[in-house]
This record gives sequence, structure tokens and C-alpha cells, in this order.
Amino acid sequence: MIKSILVGVAIVFSLQANAQLKNEHTEGWLANATSTINQQLIKASQTYLPGQNPRSVTCGTVRLANYKDWTTGFFPGTLWYGYELTGNKALAADAKRFTLGLDSMRYITDTHDLGFMIYCSYGNAYRITKDKSYLPVLSDGIKNLAARFNPKIGVIRSWDFGEWKYPVIIDNMMNLEYLFWGSSEFDKSAYAQIGTTHALTTMKNHFRPDFSSYHVVDYDPSTGKVFRKATHQGLTDSSAWSRGQAWGLYGYAMCYENTKDLRFLTQAEHIAKFLMNHPKTPADKIPVWDYDVHNALQADERAPRDASAAAVIACGLLKLSTKVKNGQQYFKYAEDILKSLSSDKYLAKPGENNYFILKHSVGAFLYNSEIDTPLDYADYYYLEALNQYKKLKKT
Repeated sequence: MIKSILVGVAIVFSLQANAQLKNEHTEGWLANATSTINQQLIKASQTYLPGQNPRSVTCGTVRLANYKDWTTGFFPGTLWYGYELTGNKALAADAKRFTLGLDSMRYITDTHDLGFMIYCSYGNAYRITKDKSYLPVLSDGIKNLAARFNPKIGVIRSWDFGEWKYPVIIDNMMNLEYLFWGSSEFDKSAYAQIGTTHALTTMKNHFRPDFSSYHVVDYDPSTGKVFRKATHQGLTDSSAWSRGQAWGLYGYAMCYENTKDLRFLTQAEHIAKFLMNHPKTPADKIPVWDYDVHNALQADERAPRDASAAAVIACGLLKLSTKVKNGQQYFKYAEDILKSLSSDKYLAKPGENNYFILKHSVGAFLYNSEIDTPLDYADYYYLEALNQYKKLKKT
């Protein structure tokens, strides 16, 4: 009898020990990533100057982004997320310094990227600090973004360059969060209406039957009809450019979060299914730069991975995981992505990688630009996902 009791106690202790080891392992990868992030951001803040933010690395040389660059808001935003993740108040001070260095963004009118540029920097600054001194830039920027909306077509114009008639890219879905936030903050219902209309028009015209997305839809501004569907960064017009698919997933999960319109939730789930069940997804769940690239490459050629796409996908899935009954499947897939990105293969060692956090992203493969390099927006969305993940683990 005593022997049976002792055996039972031993089994219980063994199970508890295994559970503890499992928890320590889970916390281990996150703790290591958090420590690395803290060290990298401290060094980056000491190395780079406000108004000239680190964007990527080419042949060992850091490409810097000034206030007009579409990526310039990501580094300050990463510092804000780094402060949230680590609790290091020095990072908050650095985040403020780098955010204020971009004040002139408030006057930019020739791009849709104002969400990336202003909301990721000033938006996070205000969200975290509630300091109203950030609001004038946010107010000016959102007016300029809303002014790019064409009610006849029902979308916000993306670019003012090239031979396009009225181009709209899937990336533009990400800028709608700025509008939804501003609608409430500035009591301007028109901003939310623009965001909703743009999302619905994009849902109608950007997606194929399998819920993969075209990169660019070019509209005829005189009629509002689709002129052509194409790509600017994907392998072909009909391919599934990886980061573009990620923008769509995040965008529609975010739209549902802000509007509670079930059409957006359904769209997000369809995109998630396309991504999670794609036969070309590598085992570590970090996609190559275009999901269709394997169809065009020889067997002995290796397509570069895109950690930035993976980070955005993780963010989108974590958002989605809290909105549906079967959300655990999305949470688990996002967790697997984050563990991969936090491994030695993708996560830089402290002091290396020119103080960027992640390795192995792709900017624009077709133009031989930023291939297999760190990217500021990969770091930004990786930290956003880690913060989401950490909060969800506590609930």
C-alpha cells in the first residue's frame, strides 16, 4: 500500500517536473528573444540618429531612411514596442527622440503610406504615453491620408508614380487602422467610413477564388472600373507574393477588430486557411518571398525566405485567434512562427546584424533590392507579435 502511494507521488512529481520544464522551455525562447531585443535596440539607439533611421543592410552598409521614406516610422515604433516588451524606460526615451525626429511627415501628401509612417511611430507614442503633444502630427497626417480617397472608385490611391492610372496595392489595407483609430480619436466618422469602403472594394477586386491576392489593382479613375490586375513585387501578376498575402490577413483581421463587420472576419479566415494550408510553406513556417516561386525555379536553386512576411502573418493570426471559437489553431500557428523567428537561424546575436533584430527578409526581389537582409518592418511586426503573444499567454 505504502509502495503504491510512493509510486503515485513519484508520478505526480514527475508530471509536475515535466510541466515545469515545458514552461521553462516556453519562457526560455521568449526570454532570450526579449534580452536580445533589449540589447540590440539600446545599441541601435546609440548608433543611429533621429531622422535617419535604419532600414536595411546591403553588403554590410546600412540603408538609412529619412522622413519621406515609407519605412521611416518602423524604427521608432520598434523602440516603443521594445519598451512595452522589456519595460526598459531608456527605450521609451529613445523612442520619443526618434519619433519627434519625424515631425515633417505631417506635410506629406503624395503617398498612402502615412499609416506606416505616422501611425506606427506617433500612433504608438500616443497609445503608450497619452501625451497629447503627439496629436497634431497625427491629425495632419490622417487628413492627408483621407484626402487620397476617391468616393467614385471606393478606394484610397496608393502611388503617385509610374504609368498607373489609379493604383491600389494590397499593402494599403494596413493604413486603414490609422483611419479607424482617428475616427474615434478625432470624432470624424468619415474616416471610418473611408476605411470600411476601401476594405470592401479591395475584398471585391483584389482576391482570387482561392483567397490569394493580387498585389496591384489599377482602376480607371473616370469610370471606377478595374483597368488591370498586376504585380509590382511578386513573381508574376498571378502569383501569391508572400508579404502581400500577409498584409491582407492582418488587414482584414484588423478591420473586423475595428468594425465588427462579419464580412471582414470571414475574409480573414479564408486568407488564413490559404496561408496555413499552402503546400509550399516550409516546415518552420517562414515563407519564401513568393508562394509560387518554386514553380519557376530549378531544383538546385534556393529561394530566399521572408521573415517580414512571417512576422506580419503571426500578428494577423494572433488577432484572429481571439475573434473565433476555434482560435487556438491560429494561436498555435503564430506561436510556431514566433519560435522559428526566435531561433538562431533568424534572430541575430547581440551586437551583430548592424543591431537589427531579425535576419533573412526580402524587400523587392525583382529589383534586386534588399534580398536576404534585415528589414526595419520585419523587426517592427516581430515585436508587435511578441507583445500580443505575451499578453495572450497571461489571459
